[in-house]
Amino acid sequence: MVLADFRRDLYQCLTRRADALFELTDAVLCTDGPVHSLVDLTLTAEHRRGHGALYDGLNAGRIDIARLRARLAGLPLPRAADGRIVLAVDVSNWLRPDAPTSPDRLFCHVYARGKGQAQLIPGWPYSFVAALEAGRTSWTQVLDAVRLGPADDATAVTAAQLRDVVDRLITVGHWRPGDPDILIVADTGYDTARLAWVLADLPVVLVGRIRSDRVLRLPKPARAAGTIGRPRKHGGEFALADPATWPAPHHVTTTATTRYGTARAAAWDRLHPRLTRRTCWIDHDGDLPVIEGTLIRLQVDHLPGDRDPKPVWLWCSAIGATAADVDRWWQAFLRRFDLEHTFRLFKQTLGWTRPKIRTTQAADRWTWLIITAHTQLRLARPLAADLRRPWERPAPPGRLTPARVRRGFRNLRPTSA
Repeated sequence: MVLADFRRDLYQCLTRRADALFELTDAVLCTDGPVHSLVDLTLTAEHRRGHGALYDGLNAGRIDIARLRARLAGLPLPRAADGRIVLAVDVSNWLRPDAPTSPDRLFCHVYARGKGQAQLIPGWPYSFVAALEAGRTSWTQVLDAVRLGPADDATAVTAAQLRDVVDRLITVGHWRPGDPDILIVADTGYDTARLAWVLADLPVVLVGRIRSDRVLRLPKPARAAGTIGRPRKHGGEFALADPATWPAPHHVTTTATTRYGTARAAAWDRLHPRLTRRTCWIDHDGDLPVIEGTLIRLQVDHLPGDRDPKPVWLWCSAIGATAADVDRWWQAFLRRFDLEHTFRLFKQTLGWTRPKIRTTQAADRWTWLIITAHTQLRLARPLAADLRRPWERPAPPGRLTPARVRRGFRNLRPTSA
């Protein structure tokens, strides 16, 4: 019933070329195998129009994005084991190196297979926000996507995007006063302290990975009696790469994991970056703020393919944490990598970055169609049969991957349209 209602609402959100865009989404969901090109989708039975209508829909169609965002926020939301909402934010790139006439391309940071082989390739970066589930899974619930432009401040755009998502979740009743704060996790590349400052009025806690060469500041020491002069704002330095600067941690926890061996977390309270009047803080009125948080050093025994992993440093916007809070935060951060599975499904199976689309407007429409296709797979998850290949192991009920749910979506479509 939820899937059928969403499909009806999706059609109402398509305000121009509705039939062409709706059938294109069904073709993405019902075609056999991965999507390799747009024109091949016109050969599926669910797409009843020619290839001209397909391109006309993408180029001249229209989607009511505001209404679609509100509908996505109103769907049943996955939660952590303690009932808390956990959101992940990350950027995925649609690379367009051979499209010099396409506007608003940026140099996207892309990691190669080998270490130290990162590249900068022209493309369109998209910022995604998704709700995460508890436990190991390849499922997420994508709630929003925004394309970053050449003149955009990535942190400011992300802050506005997160504010809008949280406001929509509060509006539909997913969060009420008295509920645990919404946890937002992010990887390296985000200014977590600045995000915490901008979003301080929202019921959120931010956890982000920081680089191992950062230098933070300890809390300011107590002012001795009779001391004159301006009070200190910062304590001593805490260099992440220099253990000699580390005081004794406030909490140390040890957790046995099935995937990473023993995970050891050490946490220090009320550490903060020392801000300077540069970049985003150059126009700040008054004294620069002291944005305190909890610093976490996470060390595991091994990673897949790496027997000697380096420690991971996390900074959380909350202070006064307990040992249970520390474990909750780093475990939530590890769940952030579930979003990588979603990006891989978008690109390798649903064909998000396959089309050679020229305009950014058409790229945005196609991106939102992919998001709605993924949302339908999620809603079809309890309804789909396990149409496994002969060499695949049977999956327990409720444990089908998105790709395996997609195999049976064609069988569900007549009853959910």
